[in-house]
Amino acid sequence: MFVMESGTGTRLGAHPDSKGCHFGVWASGASRVELCLFDERGEECARLPLPRTVGQHHYGYVPGVMAGQRYGYRVHGEAQSGLLFDPQKLLIDPYARALSHPLVWRDEHYEGDSAVMVPCALVVAGDFDWQGVAKPAHAPDELIVYEAHVKGMTRLHPGVPEALRGTYLGMCHPVMIDHLTELGVTAVQLMPVAAFMAEPRLEKLGLTNYWGYNPIAFFAPEPRYGCGDAVTEFKTMVRELHRAGIEVILDVVYNHTAEGGADGPMLSFKGFDNAGYYAFEQGPHGPDYQRHLNVTGCGNSFNLDHPNALRLVLDALRYWVTEMGVDGFRFDLAVTLAREVNEFEPMGAFFKAIMADPVLSGARLIAEPWDIGPFGYRLGQFPSQWSEINDRYRDTVRGFWRGDAGRMGDFATRLLGSRDLFPKGWRSPHSSVNFLCYHDGFTLDDLVSYNQRHNQVNGEENRDGHSHNLSCNHGVEGPTLDPRINSLRQQQKRNLIATLLLSQGTPHLLAGDEMGRSQLGNNNAYCQDNRISWVNWQLSPDDEKLLVFTRQMLALRAGSRVFRDLRLKGENWYGETVACHQVSWFHPDGHVLTEQDWSAPMAQAFALDVGLMEGEGERWLVLFNASDYDIQFRLPSPGVGMEWVQTIDTATNDGLPFLPDDIKRQVAVGRCHSLKLLARKRVSGAAQVPMVLE
Repeated sequence: MFVMESGTGTRLGAHPDSKGCHFGVWASGASRVELCLFDERGEECARLPLPRTVGQHHYGYVPGVMAGQRYGYRVHGEAQSGLLFDPQKLLIDPYARALSHPLVWRDEHYEGDSAVMVPCALVVAGDFDWQGVAKPAHAPDELIVYEAHVKGMTRLHPGVPEALRGTYLGMCHPVMIDHLTELGVTAVQLMPVAAFMAEPRLEKLGLTNYWGYNPIAFFAPEPRYGCGDAVTEFKTMVRELHRAGIEVILDVVYNHTAEGGADGPMLSFKGFDNAGYYAFEQGPHGPDYQRHLNVTGCGNSFNLDHPNALRLVLDALRYWVTEMGVDGFRFDLAVTLAREVNEFEPMGAFFKAIMADPVLSGARLIAEPWDIGPFGYRLGQFPSQWSEINDRYRDTVRGFWRGDAGRMGDFATRLLGSRDLFPKGWRSPHSSVNFLCYHDGFTLDDLVSYNQRHNQVNGEENRDGHSHNLSCNHGVEGPTLDPRINSLRQQQKRNLIATLLLSQGTPHLLAGDEMGRSQLGNNNAYCQDNRISWVNWQLSPDDEKLLVFTRQMLALRAGSRVFRDLRLKGENWYGETVACHQVSWFHPDGHVLTEQDWSAPMAQAFALDVGLMEGEGERWLVLFNASDYDIQFRLPSPGVGMEWVQTIDTATNDGLPFLPDDIKRQVAVGRCHSLKLLARKRVSGAAQVPMVLE
């Protein structure tokens, strides 16, 4: 028999001690908050009102409750001013650290008492053996971000035991660690792992929210990816990735929840403080509580303009860093988090709170710098310690290699870190998160294989997903047996990967792109929990070559100060004491590019000379040819006693040059749709002076 006591705890959530457990929740306007305890069969065994209130906080202490206890809440009160109370609905503690089972929508189970459907929260103890493994804490220039889905990454991997496939423990299995470390990845960005619920609409279609962008418990790891104890298994995954030198970044969704709009279910937040946790459209006399503000496209918008909602998110972030061991976050639709009175505020409460927090200010912070609300596109406008996902990079690089005219100047800007968006002296060169593909869009293989999206299986008549993909099928839509088309597709993938890893900024890779993963042209596979979305580990010979090429490019970047961390004169971010690199741009005929050359509408080929111009320091020459023609490049002089040596040639079937160029002629042929990388080296043997072009 459980007995409720007043207790002295003031923290929110459930916090066990040696004799029992403290409970605390925020419930604005509630007349009574009942703690419901459940046994292992899911039967309610106690219903105890929280006896102590401090403002709108409700607290209590139950002796004898230990880690593993299942619980939930029922809240009583009079509906008023946007507050919704229904004691028939079992509510998930907003601070729940674990759930008893996944939340799956069923109409018949939600009607009346919802305890049949809604999972219980679990009391969680904080003990875990980290075995002395520290966080990797890579320098910004060492960061290589690899975006992966916990389930999709290992669901089909033959080297992962069947019982562990698609789980946290599968993600840190030795074969996965080996793949990531051999590739050269230094950070894994996991798609949402906080507990979520698929939308009722999807359930009725026989689909599900595979991506997980529909959260219901900000602290709790999704139980679908656990074998038993999801919390311990998640921590084990983090520890083992850290042991391998790989950081863990979480894709977090604090812009909306699974409770939807006014007609959505009451699962957690709505039942405690609907008017505080959510933002609403403004009516003539204040908020219209029948119209949720929807700048997310998901039915509601979480209201971080409210101090209690802001506290919840900050507490959750701090918990993931301190208790769960993660290194940072990618914030989905981050503009929503910084809206105050529905307007984006670049120095608002959310940003200030993170800056002032001794824990969060040191975490990696990556913004998706837009939402769908008014003036929601804010690329380049986040605080200086944030990184931002750069879709301008994606679109420019895709368009250039597709052969679009007039892209050359913008392409060059993206190569050197998008300093038009992230200005010198104010933003780090690594603020730009450069990517070719993300989870929402084509994979790299589909980008060079399809002109149009093919989302029919999503149940929306192929109307969902982005229609502006800047893709090219090179002659046939989808798979083909034409060797010429397949060869060109592989060459374009090498071009894109090489460009990404030779660009200034933080590279972002989508899981499977390094080895030809396809989604059959589906560019919005959010509801496809099947082979369309899962990483395929059965590799063709071309896939194997692409994997080797990607490893080589990542190793080249890791060993190069120039491509990893270019430092130009006037870049005050580093101070004035560092050695400065130089950059020159050349026309294929050998002259320095002029303003007219940059603006030439059909210009599609140029050379980038970058590095230390004097002495024997690192210096590289990159030849870009996105045209349909082979082009001869006259090379700049590498210097007395030096020569240019080919390192990468994407026109070959493995990306490596067949033979070195004739260094005396100082001419290289840039094949159509290809990239060549040349390194400056000292001439071997007797002193030799290469011809200097006039």
